[in-house]
Order: sequence, then C-alpha cells, then structure tokens
Amino acid sequence: MKKNITVLRGDGIGPEIVNEAIKVLDRVAEIYGHEFVYTDVLMGGCSIDKYGVPITEEGIEKCKSSDSVLLGAVGGPKWDNVEPSKRPEKALLRVRKELNLFANLRPTKLFKQVCEASPLKKEIVENGIDLLIVRELTGGIYFGKRSTSEVNGETVATDEMSYSYSEIERIGRVAFETAMKRNKKLASVDKANVLDSSRLWRKVMHELSKEYPEVEYTDALVDSTAMQLIKNPGQFDVIVTENMFGDILSDEASMLTGSLGMMPSASLSDTTLGMYEPIHGSAPDIAGLDIANPLGTILSAAMMLRYSFDMMKEADAIEQAVSDVLDAGYRTGDIMQEGMIRVGCKAMGDAVAAALR
Repeated sequence: MKKNITVLRGDGIGPEIVNEAIKVLDRVAEIYGHEFVYTDVLMGGCSIDKYGVPITEEGIEKCKSSDSVLLGAVGGPKWDNVEPSKRPEKALLRVRKELNLFANLRPTKLFKQVCEASPLKKEIVENGIDLLIVRELTGGIYFGKRSTSEVNGETVATDEMSYSYSEIERIGRVAFETAMKRNKKLASVDKANVLDSSRLWRKVMHELSKEYPEVEYTDALVDSTAMQLIKNPGQFDVIVTENMFGDILSDEASMLTGSLGMMPSASLSDTTLGMYEPIHGSAPDIAGLDIANPLGTILSAAMMLRYSFDMMKEADAIEQAVSDVLDAGYRTGDIMQEGMIRVGCKAMGDAVAAALR
C-alpha cells in the first residue's frame, strides 16, 4: 500500500524526533510491504525565517492533498517578538482549521516499565494509567471573536467562547465511538454550573448518550476533573471536552507519565486525513544535542497507521516495539532510572526500529 505523508519537521528538536519516527515508519514499510512517500513542508519559525509567514499557501495545499501529516514541534524564543498574527503557533491553528481537524485524541498511558517516572505515589499508579482525552479542536475560545478596547478610561480585553449544537454533536459522536472501542466508559467535562456554552454542551451529550446505551456516561465539572486526575486517574477511560479545557487537562494528564516526551497525539477530520504529533514543544534548549525523547513522535506515527491508514497490525507492532525497548532497559535522559541504559535520540529510534517484527 502506498501512502503520501506531508512532513512538518518544525523547529528546535522537531527535525530530530521526526527523523526517528520516519526511521521506524520505513522499517514498517519494509516488513509489511508498504510504500511511504514523504513531502517536506516548512512550518513554524523555520518558515518565518525563509518566507516571512509560519506556513505558506503552497504548504497548506500540500497538507490537504496528502494522506496524512506528521508534525514535530514549532516555535521558540527566537520568534517571541514576531507580530502576533505571524507567530509560529498560528500555523498550527491554521492547519487545524484548513484541514478541518476538529477532534484531538491525546492518550495518556503509563508504561509499567517507567512507573517510577510518574510524580504520583506508587499506590496510585501501580495498577496502570490508560486514558484518552478527546478534545474539540476547531471551536471555542481559541477561535472566537476577540477585542481590546478602552472602557471608562481603562483597557478591556474580551475573548468569546462560542459553540454550536453541530460542533458539539460532532466531537461528542467521536468520543462515544471511541469509548465503544475501548472500555465503554465516557466522562464529559464542562463548566455547566457557570457557562451557557457548557450547558448546551451537556444537553447535546445527554441526547447523544441515548444512542449509546452500552457506554457508561457521566458528567463532570472541569475543576473536579483536574483534581481527580491526580487523586485517582485510573477511574477514567475516555474524557471528552471543549478546546481550552482539553488543552489544559491533556497537559496535566501527560505529566502523570513523568515525561512529555512519551506522549503522542492525533488530530482527526471527518475523513481519513489527520495530523499526528507529540504533545511536547520544540525544546530549543536541547536542540541538536541528540538527547530528546523520540518515543512520543514514534507513537504518534503508530496512531497515524491506526487512524488514517487502517494499518492495525502495523500500529500494534510499533507500540509493542516501544514496550520491548523499554523492557530491555533503554532510556533517554527524561525517563532515566538507576540501572537502565541511557541512550540518545538516534539510538532510541534505532532500538525501536530494530525491535519491530
């Protein structure tokens, strides 16, 4: 099977970690008889430096015409003083909007081999953590109207948080379908005791829940969920929420594993086109030092195979290879434990590729 992948290596450690994911994908192609064709597109600060914009129109079109998109990370202090409308992060928002990537899937899985890396007590995590946050990605306060004005002699800034019935129904259905493929348990997170948008969110979710009687459905307030993720993360299977709440909660959940470097993500449209990336940033302070953890990017590539290419065996093989490498004691610096084998970014990629079978 031939698939065309647009590659957005980005800034900082982005090129390094993407290289290792491609190394693993090439090994998958060799073993299973596929062909992956890569097209590089500049995005983020590197695009600003060359073209003056965080992503070009041609770059957007290449993303749209591909079968999937693989992203490293963008941004860094070098571009902090760029005009706000042209900052590296604006490219992310634009790609999400242009590709209609409305559903962001962020799994939080604590591999038993690195249990000690979690900041939580052993008795909380020893039974494992395996949850998935489904975040609405193209609506809410990040895409709402915003303004800054003078009122009664002082500056007032306003950001609008808006959701339509159809936007909520669309992400809700993804969440219920995802729960059906896992443990049939779904928590919908909102702030319905305060916000009108959350009251509509809850209304739509309740209506959808009637279509999925097999799913154990619960409502949860965002502040309570933030506490419960620390107190008892094992109670969650699938969590669905709006854009800003999902941004915050998924970053919180990611730290339960002890390292952002382990966490993959998928951003999906209503077609098979998706964008796959680790959830961490560009980490410019360690760029070029060969010490970044590529596992989050490699696991993102596995999600690409599963969600965009319907290559279930191949995705399972990558995830098993990562587990096998951790069993063998290989660790990058962010997850290093006493008695383990410390390796760099390239060596970790080599180990995962070699462990594929």
